[in-house]
Amino acid sequence: MDFKYNVEQFADLRILRYRVPNFELLSLRNKKMIYYLSEAALCGRDILWDQNNKFNLKIRNILEKIYSTISDDYKVGEWDDFVLYFKRILFSNGIHHHYSMDKIIPSFSKDYFNTLISSIDLTCSEELMSVIFDSNKENKRVVLDSNVDVISSSANNFYEGLSQQEVEEYYLAKKNKDNRISNGLNSKLVKINGKIEERIWKLNGMYSSPIEKILENLNKALKYTETEQQNNIIQILIKFYETGDLSLFDKYSIEWIKDTTSLIDFVNGFIEVYGDSLGYKGSWESIVNILDKETSKRASLLSDNAQWFEDNSPISSEYKKEKVVGVSAKVVNVAILAGDCYPYTPIGINLPNAEWIRAEYGSKSISIENIIQAYHYSSLESGQLEEFAFSNEEISRSNKYGFIGNCLHTDLHECLGHGSGKLKEGVDQDALKNYASTLEEARADLFALYYIMDDKLIDLGIIPNLEVGKAEYDSYIRNGLIVQLTRIESGKNIEESHMRNRQLIAKWVYEKGENEEIISKKIKNNKTYYVVNDYCKLRSLFADLLKEIQRIKSEGDFEAGKALVENYGVIVDKDIHIEVLERYQKLNIAPYAGFLNPKYELVKENNEIVDVSLSYGESFIDQMMRYSKDYSFL
Repeated sequence: MDFKYNVEQFADLRILRYRVPNFELLSLRNKKMIYYLSEAALCGRDILWDQNNKFNLKIRNILEKIYSTISDDYKVGEWDDFVLYFKRILFSNGIHHHYSMDKIIPSFSKDYFNTLISSIDLTCSEELMSVIFDSNKENKRVVLDSNVDVISSSANNFYEGLSQQEVEEYYLAKKNKDNRISNGLNSKLVKINGKIEERIWKLNGMYSSPIEKILENLNKALKYTETEQQNNIIQILIKFYETGDLSLFDKYSIEWIKDTTSLIDFVNGFIEVYGDSLGYKGSWESIVNILDKETSKRASLLSDNAQWFEDNSPISSEYKKEKVVGVSAKVVNVAILAGDCYPYTPIGINLPNAEWIRAEYGSKSISIENIIQAYHYSSLESGQLEEFAFSNEEISRSNKYGFIGNCLHTDLHECLGHGSGKLKEGVDQDALKNYASTLEEARADLFALYYIMDDKLIDLGIIPNLEVGKAEYDSYIRNGLIVQLTRIESGKNIEESHMRNRQLIAKWVYEKGENEEIISKKIKNNKTYYVVNDYCKLRSLFADLLKEIQRIKSEGDFEAGKALVENYGVIVDKDIHIEVLERYQKLNIAPYAGFLNPKYELVKENNEIVDVSLSYGESFIDQMMRYSKDYSFL
C-alpha cells in the first residue's frame, strides 16, 4: 500500500500512522524480540483504562457491544453522534479528554442511548447512565487546582475514600530514611471502614490477569535478547511484576540505564505520574523501539559532552552536579505504543524519574524520530504555520530549520534537561506536590531553549548555524502564547502540565522583556502575532527563568513554584483565545493527534516461526476493536 501519514479526523483529533523504517532488514531474532515485547505491551491496555477511571471498562464494553452488534435499522438519527462519542472514548482511553482531563459528554440523547441498549438486550445501570450523561459526575480526571482537595476532586482510580491530607500524611509516614523508594508508584490506595489499605498492582494482586499475560510474553522475549545485560533487565522486571517490590523496579531501572548498545529496547511498567495530582501513582505504559544508529550520533554528541553543558548552565553553582554520571542518549524509531503512550504519544522520553537514581547512576534519553517525522510530514500542508507566523522570514526559517530545531529541542530537553541539576541535601523530591510536573517540564524546556542558541552546537557539528535556534525560539513563543490555545475550549484555563509549562515560559519572558520589546505583540489584518526581536536577549531571559526554577526545585520552594505556575501558566487571555479559535477553525485541522500502531503477525511454516510480518492497513476503530478482542483481561 502507499504509505499515508494522515488516516482520519474527528472532533478535535487527528489519527496518524508512523512508519517503522527498515523492519524487513532486521534479523529474525530481532523481529521475534519486537513481536513478544509488543505483545507484552498490548496486554497491559486494560490496566490504564481502569487507572483512568473505575467506570471506564464497563462503559467501553457497552459501547463496543452496541457498535459491533446493532442492526442497520438503528444506524439512523443520532447514530453518527454515537460513533463520534465512541471514537473519542477510545482515543482518550476512557471517558475523560486525554489532554484537558474534562469528561467527554455525549451529543446524543439519553433516550436514543436507551433505544440502542434495549434493541440488543443490554442493561446499563442508573449509576453508569449518570456517569455517561451527568456533567457533574466524575467530571475531571486530574485536578491541579490548589484551592480544592485535588484527590477527592479527581476522577481517576488511584484513590478511593481518601482526602488529599490523608494521602499526603500516609506517604509521609512511609518514607524511609533516604527517601529512595517511590512509595505508591504501583498501587491503589483505599479507605475501608476507616482503615487505609494499599492494593498492589502485581501478579496475584490487583491487575493480576493482565500482568500474567505481560509476564507470559516477557518470558518469551527472554529467548531472543541480544545480550546478557538485556536478559538480566527483563528477568528483574519479571520479578518486580511477580512481587510488586518497588526496590526491584529501582534495580530494573538502574540496569536499564546501563544498556546503551542494544538495537531493540523497551519501556514497560508503572512509570509517568502525570495522571495523579500528587505525583505518586504511575500510569501503566510501554514503548518498544529500534535504535536509529545514524541519527543517534547527534544525541551521542550531546550525552558525551553532558559535563560541559552542566558546568556552563546558567543555574547557581551550588545546584550543579559536580560529576554528571550515566547520561546516555539515542534516537529511536518506535515499533509499538501502548498504555499511556497510545494512541497519543510523547516525542521523547527521559527515564528513570527517581531523583536518586539520576544522581548516582544517570538517566537514559530517547528521541522518537519516526513520531517526530510523522507529525512533521502530516502538518506540512495544514496552513497552520502560514496562519500564525507573522512574516515570510519567519515562515522561511521554519521551513528550512524547523524540523531539526524540533528534534534538537527534544534531544536537549530529554537527554540533558531532565538529567541536569541536583536537589539540596535533605530536600524531598515530592516537595512541589501538584506543581512538580509543570515545573520539571519547564526546567527541561528552558535548558533546551538556552542551549539551542549556543555556539557549542555549531562546534560539535550538530547544527550549521544559529538560525536553527532562532527557528525554535519563534516556534516556542508562537506556540506558548497563541497556537496551543487551540487545544482549549473557549472560556477555560490551562490544566495540562506541559501546556502550563509552555505558557509559563512564554508569558514570563514576554512580560520581563516588554520594556525592551524583546518580544513584540503585533496586530496585522486584525490578527494577533508575537514576534521575537532580539534572540540574544531572549536567551538571557530563558537563562534567568531556568536559574529560578532550578532554585525552586533544588530548595523545594513550594510557594515560589505555585506563584510561577498560577501567575503565568494557568490563566488564558480570553480575547486572544477567542480570536485564535476562530482563526484555527478556518484551517479545518484538529489540534490533537494520535497514532495507529502497525500490526505484527508471526509467519510460520511447519509450526516454526520463519518471519514476522508488518502491516499498516487497519482503521482506527478496527484496531481498537481488535485490541479489545485480543487483549481484554479485566
